[in-house]
Amino acid sequence: MQTVIFDMDGVLVDTEPVHRYAYFRHFEELGLAVTDAEYATFTGRSTKNVYQHLKDQHGLAPAVQELVMGKRAHFNRAFDEKPDLELLPGVRALIDDLHQHGLELLLASSASHSTIDRVMRRFALAPYFSHRLSGEDFARSKPDPAIFAHAAAVARSPAARCVVIEDSSNGVAAAKAAGLYCIGYDSIHSPSQDLQLADLVVADFGELSAARIAGLAL
Repeated sequence: MQTVIFDMDGVLVDTEPVHRYAYFRHFEELGLAVTDAEYATFTGRSTKNVYQHLKDQHGLAPAVQELVMGKRAHFNRAFDEKPDLELLPGVRALIDDLHQHGLELLLASSASHSTIDRVMRRFALAPYFSHRLSGEDFARSKPDPAIFAHAAAVARSPAARCVVIEDSSNGVAAAKAAGLYCIGYDSIHSPSQDLQLADLVVADFGELSAARIAGLAL
């Protein structure tokens, strides 16, 4: 393997509590009653896709982009004010190891460009990633494979030498539908996710290294 494609939320950083806070504050403003079970199905999907689903289901009057911006305002404020937001344990060491050994790193996240940029700036990660892809640029969210198919297309290595690291059922399904090797990250921050389609499942980034990933094969 020569290229590693990272998801962001739940893989690089645990922004899920911030997203949940922002969504439910916005749901309250909209008068929507969203259950925890329904909210769990949104994991790995873009905000645009989530609001298109809610608009279709509940007949919401505002345009999808207006709904997205309403939620984003809550998220940005909470993200900027959260002092204890850190990269997930072991992920910076893994990124450094991969980079030092010459593997290419890409980001393919359902998050918006705005959120991706915030994470990149806060943790000084931008120099490590050759491409940063956002789900808001694709008509369909994970589990649709479009974002990972595009990531493999822009990578400097062929698809057979690309590996995806994902923490969600939707993300793993998308990676496999794109024909890519997938490492499932069984994170305590992403509960109730089915990772059985993944080629390899790890619970700690200490289980991974540049040498181990480079030696993986489809």
